[in-house]
Amino acid sequence: MIPLQVSPFQYVANGVVFSSIIVLAAIGLSLVYSIADFANFAHGDLMTVGAFSALFSVGFLRPMLGDAGVFGLPLWFFLALAFGMGAAAVISVVTDRVVYRPVKGSGSIGLLISSIGVALVYRALVFLSFGTEPERYGVPRQGPIPWVRESLGIAVTPRNLVVVALTVVLVTALHLTLTRTTLGRKMRATADNADLARVSGIRTTEVIFAMWLIGGALAAAGGVFLGLEELVRPRMGFDILLIVFAAVILGGIGSVYGAMLGGLVIGMVHELVPLFYQWGISPVGSQYAAAVAFVIMVAILLVRPSGIAGDSG
Repeated sequence: MIPLQVSPFQYVANGVVFSSIIVLAAIGLSLVYSIADFANFAHGDLMTVGAFSALFSVGFLRPMLGDAGVFGLPLWFFLALAFGMGAAAVISVVTDRVVYRPVKGSGSIGLLISSIGVALVYRALVFLSFGTEPERYGVPRQGPIPWVRESLGIAVTPRNLVVVALTVVLVTALHLTLTRTTLGRKMRATADNADLARVSGIRTTEVIFAMWLIGGALAAAGGVFLGLEELVRPRMGFDILLIVFAAVILGGIGSVYGAMLGGLVIGMVHELVPLFYQWGISPVGSQYAAAVAFVIMVAILLVRPSGIAGDSG
């Protein structure tokens, strides 16, 4: 448990960082549900694949680039992040072609069951390739930013700021893609009514291809950030999957913007539970943070069954 003297704003800062990770993962999961129409239980392990792909690239990027930094982190970390996102995007597309597309005729249940099998395969490959022990990216340790600690009384490191800033960049890029591009309009039309979109001349196969690319890349980004903040572990994505599902359900199943809001709410609640416990609002502490987040989700859904954003997009 975090000591009592910690500023309440510290919990808020921690919540913003954790929410950034959940938001990225939730968006990809929501995209798949809205367009491909099934719950992808392999999404958490895809986060793990992206994180370990980035870890693999560190082995040849770091010797080439050294520890020259930008925004407080080594340059090789940003390239490793891009490598992990690209690898996860490609793996998503290949998985769709090899596994999901052949069983699409069996309906959502068949796809869901297939995704559980894919998750097990992803995890097994990670175990075989990297072993079972936790790993680190090797980013040099950094203390809190002095002026932030002195002025606000909270400990925020450069890596925290990078995680939040890059999440904002990625979410903004997705928003602009969905609202300002032809591809985005096609994706929204396919999500609303795939059959009507197909009859209208939209090549839904191209939309699905783009969906897997985007969803895989965002899942990998979330996995890399989670590994940066904690450890890179073979079960990291699986362990966080239920929280990601909670965010998607709370935001409104199939709503990308709802997933963003749901991820923010669930992530903040998860990190604020120790503070709620200190104030006597919650009867349990940080060890039950995930359970409290689910209780909050159920309470909100009782008032608004369709989720925060319903099916609005």
